[in-house]
Amino acid sequence: MKKILLVFGLFTTMLTVSAQENEGITLTVVIENVLNDQGYVLSALHSQETFMKTDGLETRKDKAEKGSLTLTFTHIQPGAYAVSVLHDENDNNIMDFETNGMPKENYAMSQNPMLMGPPSFKDVKFTVDRADLDLTLRF
Repeated sequence: MKKILLVFGLFTTMLTVSAQENEGITLTVVIENVLNDQGYVLSALHSQETFMKTDGLETRKDKAEKGSLTLTFTHIQPGAYAVSVLHDENDNNIMDFETNGMPKENYAMSQNPMLMGPPSFKDVKFTVDRADLDLTLRF
């Protein structure tokens, strides 16, 4: 009887661990320094294949809130990802630029790179393993 209970316990534990792996991890992104409540904050979770090319694997549009904003992405599988965020103050769903090519609206990328020009995936990627992950981005 003890052996049956032990085998059943091990089987149940294996199913639980397997189910948690399939569910993926939760990625929490805190965006600091939102300057005002105007418009929306557009965000996207990207793989290397979608970064700077198409919509992300998951996209969001959240009402801007002065101060900080917390975003949650769930069911993320292990791999390399990037997060891009734009404070779309005029709600036109695009990044607006000055005549000299500089962005008019605040934006942020994972790893908070300080670059002149667009970043590469290598500059902004982070790795998702088996544990939930917290990132902080700053406009």
